[in-house]
Amino acid sequence: MTQNRARSGPVEHGFPHLATVRASITALFRRLSADGIHAYDTSLAPADAAFGATDDLHLGAQRVAAATVRALRLPDARMVVSFRAMEQAATVELTAGPEYFVEVSDRFRTHRRDLAAALAHEVAHVLLHRLDLRFPGTAENEILTDTAAAYLGAGWLLLDAYREDALTHQRFGYLTPEEFGYVLAKRAALFGEDPATWFTSPQAYEAYVRGRARAERDHRRAPLAAAGPLERRRYARARRGGAGPAGGSAYRFEQAEDGGGLRVSFPCPVCAQRLRVPVRGRLRARCGLCHTVLDCLT
Repeated sequence: MTQNRARSGPVEHGFPHLATVRASITALFRRLSADGIHAYDTSLAPADAAFGATDDLHLGAQRVAAATVRALRLPDARMVVSFRAMEQAATVELTAGPEYFVEVSDRFRTHRRDLAAALAHEVAHVLLHRLDLRFPGTAENEILTDTAAAYLGAGWLLLDAYREDALTHQRFGYLTPEEFGYVLAKRAALFGEDPATWFTSPQAYEAYVRGRARAERDHRRAPLAAAGPLERRRYARARRGGAGPAGGSAYRFEQAEDGGGLRVSFPCPVCAQRLRVPVRGRLRARCGLCHTVLDCLT
């Protein structure tokens, strides 16, 4: 049984799980393929996630659950939603299906605006279960689940549930708000969408902006042609040093096994799969995993 946490204490910030987030994106591309990822080009619409005070409790919960199932492309999975007193936001029992029983906290009887966020995490668990995709550790697997929900179109709700002010400290899931913003920005760049207009929480929007800035840095990392002067100078110094790690940078130099000279390896800014290209000036590299074509200056 999985558990989705709603945290009311101090909110962790920054990017402490970024390596696992990037590994999660790579794992999604490997399992689904580039074409499979592009099948998730439509995010869950705010109207489909809305659950008003006048809606019937159980019918409304089932409607939101069904919309989340459709958004994550699980049309043959049925979510049966029930409410009970519990510390966690929600849990789901992973079985062979097609019915999955989701229990959500009683507080969503009245705090309905965040029900869709709780369901997004649990439906993402079902999707990964169906795909037989998991990481070894519990914490890493929960990060994978949050990343999948956000990258595949439903997890913007988890960031929108983040609120932090003098009276409230709340976030859902296992990623920090900025890490959710990072994943959503990666998705936005891939599909040309703008999730910023969907946020009802001002703090969620601010976290998205910070995450987007970090995601944009991935596209300006040497040896990509868009790298800035400082990155370019750092890269040139490392290149003159020859084969070996580049001072903790994301790129590394190595001698080609066939004697073909120096090669540089670096993570694809879209899927984080490492690419290896010859060091010979300007060239275009195509990622074999996500099929992105990159302009490089090696």
